[in-house]
Amino acid sequence: MTTPTAAPRRVPKLGRERLAAVGFALPALVVLMALFVAPLAVLFAASMRGPDGPTLDHYGRLLGSATYLGVIWNSVKLALETTTIALIVGYPAAFAIGRARGALRSLLLASLFLPLAASVIVKAFAWTILLRSDGLVNLAMMALGLTQAPVRLIFTETALIAGSVNIFLPYMILPIYTVVAQFDRRLVEAAATLGASPVEAFLRVVVPLTLPGVIAGVALVFSLSVSAYVVPTLLIGERYQTLTTLIAKAYLLAQQPEFGAAAGVVLLLIAVVVVTLSARFGRPVRGRS
Repeated sequence: MTTPTAAPRRVPKLGRERLAAVGFALPALVVLMALFVAPLAVLFAASMRGPDGPTLDHYGRLLGSATYLGVIWNSVKLALETTTIALIVGYPAAFAIGRARGALRSLLLASLFLPLAASVIVKAFAWTILLRSDGLVNLAMMALGLTQAPVRLIFTETALIAGSVNIFLPYMILPIYTVVAQFDRRLVEAAATLGASPVEAFLRVVVPLTLPGVIAGVALVFSLSVSAYVVPTLLIGERYQTLTTLIAKAYLLAQQPEFGAAAGVVLLLIAVVVVTLSARFGRPVRGRS
């Protein structure tokens, strides 16, 4: 007497699709874990390493000193000033590119993308050449009679902010331009038809619809400028200490990798907080739009 064989169990179609998606994503997840998560875990572990086991002394030294708190504030201040000026300059620039047509738009986009092909080191060195005592800026001011002698421009906060804005400005313009390029101008005309003034139409129609691009640009520029190392090193040097220069000194000069790792974790947390807040504020905006 033969025993009946059980029918093969069918996997639901949705389950097969999920398994296939996981299978395709698994290699990418492994790469991300190896290249990003693992180094961050090593950094965090190093920041808590002490002679007698895990410790928070390195964080206490960093966050309990007025000097180091001033260094943290310098990094945040640089990022805030760079982001604010980049937004003021980049917002109308994105609209100018979005409303241009034909060859003019291509030229403006090329002028925006081409600087991204050059490294940050090259662009920072270019600013040191422009701002030195015999640089183009001083020569132009003396030729116009604005000054009688060269003015100190390099190794000042003005040079640092100007260079940072110039280098990171494309990262503000591009997200805003992406939104502006899809903007329907008839919405402004409809608001005017309903009695809205140009200022009201801008504040109640244009700004809310372009806010996702603004939030993305702010997150990008802030994250890049708060973690910049080459720009402050070349444009202001030791006069303006930031978290990045503090980390470099801890690793390369003071031979204190644990303290440098703690400073790196704090810098990472600052950037993560900004990106998380940007995503949080951007979610309801996208929902309304």
